[in-house]
Amino acid sequence: MISPLWCGTMARYNLWQNRSILAAADALDDAARRADRGAFFGSIAGTLSHLLWGDLVWMGRFDGGPRPEVGIAGSAALFPDWDAYKSERTAADFRILDWATALEPFDLAGDLVWMSAAAGREVRKARVLCVAHFFNHQTHHRGQVHAMLTAAGARPGDTDLFLMPDNIP
Repeated sequence: MISPLWCGTMARYNLWQNRSILAAADALDDAARRADRGAFFGSIAGTLSHLLWGDLVWMGRFDGGPRPEVGIAGSAALFPDWDAYKSERTAADFRILDWATALEPFDLAGDLVWMSAAAGREVRKARVLCVAHFFNHQTHHRGQVHAMLTAAGARPGDTDLFLMPDNIP
């Protein structure tokens, strides 16, 4: 299904795309980033906060590192300060990249078991499925943010994977 090479590529893609999204969002003022745009998490800032929350939750499951102490209901408001958010986003992107580029095939084998607050029970799923979901979740919410940024007059860069520069990071 997936391989360590694919994971490394997707981690690089995540870093590249987040840089583009942050640069475009920086062109907006804070009010524009926080304006409710009818998305599930409301605003550009809220959706980005949820996305970072999700990345940190999944990375905690994958690498055993720190995770947010709030649940999904608090995810959109977890990072209210834009500059602090950007710093946390960048740190998370490099955490993801370091994890993904160190993977071996056996790291993707077997099941991942965790207590899911969203499901209200223990969940057991194939690790490869969880990793694929992790990268898919990023792309899904970045797509929402891309649309909101474009509607707000900001201009994110290319999103096509084949256009990703070879020198990322």
